[in-house]
Amino acid sequence: MPIELPAANDAYGMILHAIDTGIYSPGSRLVESELAERFGVSRTPIREALQRLETQSMLTRDGRSLIVASLDHNQMAELYAVRTALEGLAAELAAQHAAPEEIKVLYDMVEEDHAFLGEPTKLSQANRRFHRQIHLASHNRYLVQQLDLVYRSMALLASTSLAAEGRGEIALAEHRAIVKAIEDRDAAAASNALRDHLSIAFQTRLKIDAGAVHGE
Repeated sequence: MPIELPAANDAYGMILHAIDTGIYSPGSRLVESELAERFGVSRTPIREALQRLETQSMLTRDGRSLIVASLDHNQMAELYAVRTALEGLAAELAAQHAAPEEIKVLYDMVEEDHAFLGEPTKLSQANRRFHRQIHLASHNRYLVQQLDLVYRSMALLASTSLAAEGRGEIALAEHRAIVKAIEDRDAAAASNALRDHLSIAFQTRLKIDAGAVHGE
């Protein structure tokens, strides 16, 4: 399943997508004229998009320049705490409300994502798509909106836990266990499986950042 791309005239969406996919990583300097040329739009929508992203703390000032923001240790811990709570609720609600077709799509994603093993960037994008499908399967629009905000901030993390050796294959097994709990309509098990999955991902990311696990 292809990753959804922003519209060609959506400067904000295109910059956000470029940050999310690692084209611009934390610390990257964003120059208005270069962005306008890259995305084929005028400088006015680029300027407006940069202002919006700065307001949302996706960008920060370095003198007169704008750079992609980064998260320190405490911010990352805070983000994972919120993410775990919200995603645990999403899995719980998905177990109660997901249609059989949605569950089938989740299973298909798990199988298809094996093709990205060994490619951390692609696997990370596929991972985000899988998690968002669970968000949608919760059938709670307010929860989905809050998780969209959380995932926007996830793009400010410089590394992916899926870059750790062997983590990708284990993560996909964890994904399958989450989907099985949703299929079984076991809300508690689905929530716990997703929370455990994120706890392991957080531990792995901490080890990568500490240089204790081989990453990219």
